[in-house]
Amino acid sequence: MSAIAPSLPVGLPPLPPAAPHASSPAPIPGPTLITAEEFMAKYDRLNADLVRGQLKEYGMAFGRHGQVCAKAIRLLGNFVEEHNLGHTFSNDTRILIRRDPDTVRGVDVCLVSYARMPAGPAPDTYLEVPPELCVEVRSPSNTWSDIFIKVGEYIGIGVNAVLVLDPDTLTASVYRGDGHQQIFRADDELTLPDVLPGFAVHVRRFFG
Repeated sequence: MSAIAPSLPVGLPPLPPAAPHASSPAPIPGPTLITAEEFMAKYDRLNADLVRGQLKEYGMAFGRHGQVCAKAIRLLGNFVEEHNLGHTFSNDTRILIRRDPDTVRGVDVCLVSYARMPAGPAPDTYLEVPPELCVEVRSPSNTWSDIFIKVGEYIGIGVNAVLVLDPDTLTASVYRGDGHQQIFRADDELTLPDVLPGFAVHVRRFFG
């Protein structure tokens, strides 16, 4: 008699198919970074900075901001010119802060001595030498966090002093690399002996 083949148990579910081999998720690409040169070529007319390779736009500054900037350039620039001390820049002049990734900031007013940049026409691009003095005029679109970040960046590249003018409080604040801060109020006399020896003006004149 021939052997009877054993039958398979009835009613058991089929085995599930083998799971495919799990692969690692594809990396998410980072933002496209641009260089200082690309920023100047493509976006030089925007109200913007280049921050670590990325464009950062700011709200437009209006009349009051421009008025205080104009006062600052006259009061400081006239002293610099009378004493033949160096160059005076305004109107969001670009300053190279760092490379790889690149950061370029626009400063309201700055002063660069002839010791750092020889007399004559300045280059028609961003400044690659640190100014002795940078001036920022706070506008409604500026937060204090934004201001302090720029102050730190200026100090970090070798700017001797940063002057922040606040039209709301009629104050002038001076920051230096040693961490020392001076606050001058409207009726105080602002002096900057380390960058502009002999300069003295009542703070109120910046806002009048």
